[in-house]
Amino acid sequence: MAIPYPRFIGSEQPAMEAARLGTPPSAQSPPPVNLTQEELKKIAAYKAVEYVKSGMVIGLGTGSTAKHAVDRIGELLRLGELRGIVGIPTSKKTHEQALSLGIPLSDLDSHPVLHLAIDGADEVDPHLNLVKGRGGSLLREKMIEGACEKFIVIVDDSKLVKFLGGSGLAVPVEIVPFCWKNTAKRLREMFKDSGCVAKLRTCGEEAEPFVTDNGNYIIDLYLEKDIGDLQAASDAILRIPCVVENGMFLDMATTVIVAGKKGVEVIDKK
Repeated sequence: MAIPYPRFIGSEQPAMEAARLGTPPSAQSPPPVNLTQEELKKIAAYKAVEYVKSGMVIGLGTGSTAKHAVDRIGELLRLGELRGIVGIPTSKKTHEQALSLGIPLSDLDSHPVLHLAIDGADEVDPHLNLVKGRGGSLLREKMIEGACEKFIVIVDDSKLVKFLGGSGLAVPVEIVPFCWKNTAKRLREMFKDSGCVAKLRTCGEEAEPFVTDNGNYIIDLYLEKDIGDLQAASDAILRIPCVVENGMFLDMATTVIVAGKKGVEVIDKK
């Protein structure tokens, strides 16, 4: 059931405070009419941080939604409401953000098992499978979020799809740069029955290849149709020698928090 949020009055802080304190729906004002996508992301992120307890080792996600969660954790540490937190960032960008907020950091070598991780997703299907990596951090995200006891995903309702790739946007695959054209061709042929288009991700005015934190390239797959058995598809992608990782996060999310126009919905894995 979706829990309606309180009305924004002058700022988003009343909504954030009500979500943090767990104000019952009956005590809240009617839901706002015109929440922006950024406000929805922030509400979902603040709700996720309610799962964080002092002394935890936490995976810190990357992206526009996860940024709000990292900011909130930093704020609660500063206020003394959280203590003894250790963060493990999923990207260089998140590492820099966490350092600026005074969040103590470590890595998987020192903490091979995490209590929980909080991150966004680019797509969520009805079975809580995810597409991640449109920001380019899929490898480190999968390493860290695959090592946690609880993985909380935070999204706005625009990220919900009927099948992975259903948004028409990219399903990323991280590859080594060597002979990337050959790898792109193999990926395209692998999913030709789904109308796959495989494109090298580029950036900047000169359209230079986008390079991940790990020094790799990304091939973005655009699908017209459902690719069917996701685990079989993921395994087939990973068997291509130049592939490092793909952006399908299958059977990993334990909780998905969805912020929409009618409220916040918390969906736990069955």
